[in-house]
Amino acid sequence: MSLLFLIPLLPLLGFAINGLAYPKFPKQIAGIIGTIPPLVAFALSVQLFLNFDGQAQILPIADWIKVGSLEIPFAFQIDQLSILMLLVITGVGTLIHVYSIGYMSHDAGFGKFFAFLNLFVFFMLILVLGANFTVLFIGWEGVGLCSYLLIGFWNQKNSYGDAARKAFIMNRIGDLGFLVGIFLLIQDFGTTDYQTIFAAIQSGDYTTDLSIIAFCLFIGAMGKSAQIPLYTWLPDAMAGPTPVSALIHAATMVTAGIYLVIRSEAIYALSPIAREVVMWIGLATSIMAALIGLKQNDIKKVLAYSTVSQLGLMFIALGCGAYTAALFHVITHAFFKALLFLGSGSVIHGMHHEQDIRQMGGLRKKMPITYLTFLIGTLAITGFPFLSGFFSKDEILMSAFAHNPLVFGLALVSAGIT
Repeated sequence: MSLLFLIPLLPLLGFAINGLAYPKFPKQIAGIIGTIPPLVAFALSVQLFLNFDGQAQILPIADWIKVGSLEIPFAFQIDQLSILMLLVITGVGTLIHVYSIGYMSHDAGFGKFFAFLNLFVFFMLILVLGANFTVLFIGWEGVGLCSYLLIGFWNQKNSYGDAARKAFIMNRIGDLGFLVGIFLLIQDFGTTDYQTIFAAIQSGDYTTDLSIIAFCLFIGAMGKSAQIPLYTWLPDAMAGPTPVSALIHAATMVTAGIYLVIRSEAIYALSPIAREVVMWIGLATSIMAALIGLKQNDIKKVLAYSTVSQLGLMFIALGCGAYTAALFHVITHAFFKALLFLGSGSVIHGMHHEQDIRQMGGLRKKMPITYLTFLIGTLAITGFPFLSGFFSKDEILMSAFAHNPLVFGLALVSAGIT
């Protein structure tokens, strides 16, 4: 369990070193210092995964909040859900760090960029490792701060700052709902600890309507995971550097809302009305974003609306009670959408910062590696047989068909538009 403590500590250490030393370190040193922490954290996560015995374990770190009878410790929890998220965050995050060494090599703020990336990974790890909703909320707000710093990293133009502020403010709207949900949990259960709350729910020891709590938590998820009406920040966030788009808007931050609903499965299991709302909002978002994506000309905004649409599919699965299918698609989407974003960055570099797809064409011979990898990522996201998206989308559509044939038909349309 001591390894669990080191996993988030390493990216925090990388942030501290690059942050304090910037701009004294040469770019090569800053890149290495920024990339080694998530790489080692990934190795430790793999070791935890291989040694995991299937039993949830709690790692208390400090007695934290004590107000009257309310006690909320700062503690980590390792279980099947958190360990899978650890592998995705550190694994995909490491690859994006390696890519960033080349992509950002001509940028004056190189060391600062890696410091922000490390800080983001740290807060995302806190989010998924927290043993209670309060620690989760700290990570939740931390990634919101880092998204603001990274989306607006190129602050030479007002449009970058506007996109960063829009993302920050719209997420705060959702976060207010999440915060109200936490207050309701404290009021009813006297704690925010997962195991205590879920045990009380299982025994029927609660008075507040769980649907109200489920709705509040979902409002937070709508903001982070860009669902109607809190979705417009994500396409605008494409103003940030491409590695940011790959890390935040494909593999980590935008899936935090999915993680929250899966983590709160015990609450949603007894809230059929809330699950229906989750499903229909996910369905509406998935179709709408897919249609909007058809009319986009910016290569990154096409992928951004695709992300919103895929997140909608994940919420459809959650609304149908297919939590495993939703998590499966979270993992597959993290890989192929990060690949597509990084491929778009290669194209943008090759086109001398041109992002209009109408100005592109005939790049296969000029960029054969990018062509091949982008093609693989595209086939995966469309659900081409025997690639990862085929299996995860199939699970979602099967769960939708079992729940409601109409939902299945509309979800199939959305998947087809992809």
